[in-house]
Amino acid sequence: MLQEQGRFTFRIDPEVAAGPEPARAVRPDQLGHRQRLRTRAAISFAALPDYELLELLLARSLPRGDIKPIAKALLARFGGLAGVFGATLEELRTVKGVGPSVALDLKLLQEATMRMGCGEVKKRTVISSWSALLAYVRVALAHEAREQFRVLFLDKKNQLIADEVMNQGTVDHAPVYPREVVRRALELSSSAVILVHNHPSGDPAPSAADVDMTRQVVEAARPLKIAVHDHLVVGREGVASLKALGLF
Repeated sequence: MLQEQGRFTFRIDPEVAAGPEPARAVRPDQLGHRQRLRTRAAISFAALPDYELLELLLARSLPRGDIKPIAKALLARFGGLAGVFGATLEELRTVKGVGPSVALDLKLLQEATMRMGCGEVKKRTVISSWSALLAYVRVALAHEAREQFRVLFLDKKNQLIADEVMNQGTVDHAPVYPREVVRRALELSSSAVILVHNHPSGDPAPSAADVDMTRQVVEAARPLKIAVHDHLVVGREGVASLKALGLF
């Protein structure tokens, strides 16, 4: 949208021009429903089904209006809570009733969860906190719509130095360059790495290409005494370890 003032032309973002998401009138029964949800949650979150838990979260972004249809539409669109929080901002906004602020609030929750998981991994050596590591990579990658290749760089004590996204690709491919992995390990003075990538299809079973790429990284890292502890493939159905499967 363009507006002229004097000799200057201003471009106004349509979303900014539109202001905050419009507040809808709230009926007395809706107010009562929200209060009943809060009362039940205060007693036990476990008693709430997923859509009601999501309603409580949405209520903080949408103080007025009926939010139950939005909560149910989100779960139907993305297949569950993990799918909702793993969706991109653009994907979330395809659901009717979800505007920029609601989408951002949902993504903030996922980011907070990821940082808590990463914090748990950093507290101890990665090898001794394997269950925490698996939980972290599942939160980070299980519901990504595109394939993403990450590397966990470890020090001599196998403590986490950095978790970096080396490449992002399509729904079924993320190109990986072994030399880049090794180069970055040297820059960080890393003694070992754990490779991680996701399968958006949901099936974590390693492909022949996954095995071949892992072996290439191992060969590139060996002369520089950089160990490859594992390659984890993450999907909605679980996490596969190439090391445990004896594939390298």
